[in-house]
Amino acid sequence: MGAWTKLTAHGRVDRLDDICAVMSMLDNGLMIEDFSDFSLNGVYGELVDESILNADKEAVRVSIFVPAEKSLAEARAFLTERFTTLGIDATITADGVNEEDWAQSWKQYYKPIPLGRVTIVPAWESYEASEGEILIRMDPGMAFGTGTHETTRLVMLMMQEEDLVGKRFLDMGTGSGILSICASKLGAKSCNAYDIDPVAVKVARENAKDDGCDNITVGVSDLLLGVDLACGKYDFCVANIVADVIIRMLPDLDKYVKAEAPIILSGIISMRADEVRAAIAENGYAVIKEIQENDWLAIMVKKAV
Repeated sequence: MGAWTKLTAHGRVDRLDDICAVMSMLDNGLMIEDFSDFSLNGVYGELVDESILNADKEAVRVSIFVPAEKSLAEARAFLTERFTTLGIDATITADGVNEEDWAQSWKQYYKPIPLGRVTIVPAWESYEASEGEILIRMDPGMAFGTGTHETTRLVMLMMQEEDLVGKRFLDMGTGSGILSICASKLGAKSCNAYDIDPVAVKVARENAKDDGCDNITVGVSDLLLGVDLACGKYDFCVANIVADVIIRMLPDLDKYVKAEAPIILSGIISMRADEVRAAIAENGYAVIKEIQENDWLAIMVKKAV
């Protein structure tokens, strides 16, 4: 298995189904270690490994195998933010990778990524923009959102088809801050970016500053709690999170977003798409467009009239 790295989430048995659901967003080939139902009835005890006999019956481990060409740190950041958003107490380890290597391991796979008229460039690389090309320089560290994952790319492609000039932009589940930085460079008047993870908030704030985007405000928010409405409702909203949280947010979005505002929902795995579409309709929104890459969807909606 030299070309693969085992990435493991360590959690509690009462959240096993949720942990598996999040891990399956990256790979369906899960290896699950759950000893809660293990019994020696009918089994010769001397044939059972001592580590199994002494295992914590409340602990579970769920693993996937990440191929060498994929960014290990991006996968870890994705899982960390999804677990945090869903309130799942889980830690993540990788076989053969020490903690000091996490922040550097993804860099070898990260090259300039063209997405329409926007190009995402590693902060440490020299790159000259062509005429009309918009550059976003990223050094995301441990927060999710370098442009290598489908959920981020889909939102950025949709955003470029819309007029953001002079708009107030709301970014829920900001991660590295990349979508707010993109909105700022596409002409948004102001951007408010939120994440439940304080590490992501710190990284997003630093990225916005390093990219020269002084119209981005970053803060901590659980769902929509804490979102700043001092200047009124927002003209444009993106939520690149996870299906469960999107469904929970939809009933309250109209309190924060103008009726005519486009809303881009992403982080939606294809197997959950019908649930999200049903919630969209139930809360009085209409689907404007959908785009898909591999097993991921982004859906643009507006309030139905």
